[in-house]
Amino acid sequence: MSLTWPWALVALLVVPVLLAARWWFDRRRKRTALTVSSLALIRAAVPGRTAWRRRVPVALFLAGLLTLAVSVARPQATVAVPRADTSILLAVDVSGSMCSTDVKPNRLAAAGEAAREFIQRSDGGTRIGLIAFSGTAAVLVAPTTDKDQLIDAVGDLKTALGTAIGQAILTSIDAIAEYNPHVAQTGVELISAVVPAEFEPDTIVVLTDGSNTTGVDPVLAAQEAAARHIRVFTIGFGTTAPGPMVCTAGQVNGGSFSGGPDPGAASAPGPFMEIDEKALTQVAAATGGRYFRAEDAGRLHDVLTGLPREIGLHEQRTETTVWFLLAGTLLVVTGVTLALWWNRPSRSRSQPRPSPARSDAGTRGSSPGPS
Repeated sequence: MSLTWPWALVALLVVPVLLAARWWFDRRRKRTALTVSSLALIRAAVPGRTAWRRRVPVALFLAGLLTLAVSVARPQATVAVPRADTSILLAVDVSGSMCSTDVKPNRLAAAGEAAREFIQRSDGGTRIGLIAFSGTAAVLVAPTTDKDQLIDAVGDLKTALGTAIGQAILTSIDAIAEYNPHVAQTGVELISAVVPAEFEPDTIVVLTDGSNTTGVDPVLAAQEAAARHIRVFTIGFGTTAPGPMVCTAGQVNGGSFSGGPDPGAASAPGPFMEIDEKALTQVAAATGGRYFRAEDAGRLHDVLTGLPREIGLHEQRTETTVWFLLAGTLLVVTGVTLALWWNRPSRSRSQPRPSPARSDAGTRGSSPGPS
């Protein structure tokens, strides 16, 4: 919680001032106290009250004053609220290793199906862009609300050589800069004075099954995104034991691909077919996003369909003055009400008792007279 006018907390001094005034009046009253011969007269005149009945109204009243004093400083709280102008750049890995059949029918087909479901279930006002990356990265569909265009583009994904995760992030940043005036293109020197204080509504989601084999380092690319306050969520897709790589002719750029390691792995294929979870975690952490592990199609589906709930929220400062005013007023009113209720005159003392004389007269009047 933060305060818009912190100097207004001086109003909190009203409570110790009231306590000091009460102490002074109590002390003065003791000096001018009268001496009486019988305490029974005092007890009969003043209603009896237990200790907690005397203290509770005072405590509530003082607590209310403190709360009202805090409201004068205009407190603010940072809360997560939905944004209506959210856009998501979905960068999909189309390297040769996406032909692995450890996820049926293969990784590319499973990723495409999950992406289609993600697009179909997205909010109608959320813009989605599609980027495919292998040895290079390209924008297939600029951020749009046209779901049919996006679904058609997902169906046309084709594998190629290499895995350029860092370049995919930079390409996504440039795609965002095309329509968001608050985001600078990559390579442009940023001026700290114009950098927004909170996350941009645009988010990058990187789905990959391997590690970076070419181009800029993903962590360096993430720093460019962080400087522009763009979050990057990363997804590591596939098992730790890749199966035979089999893609259909329609899934391969320029012909069929069957068998062998990721073509982008060159002479040392082994490490590049493994998900670089360390780098993906660093990318997400550097930008305020999260890293997810999806070993099968079901888990990938859950991750993608659950992302809008997390991406669509952003932190916003909201003034909470009205809540402090309401709470303080309620405490003060409750304290005063309890004090008046518990100090009201007792009904047994306020009502006069029936006169014995009237009872005797009634009795005498009902007795028979002399004959």
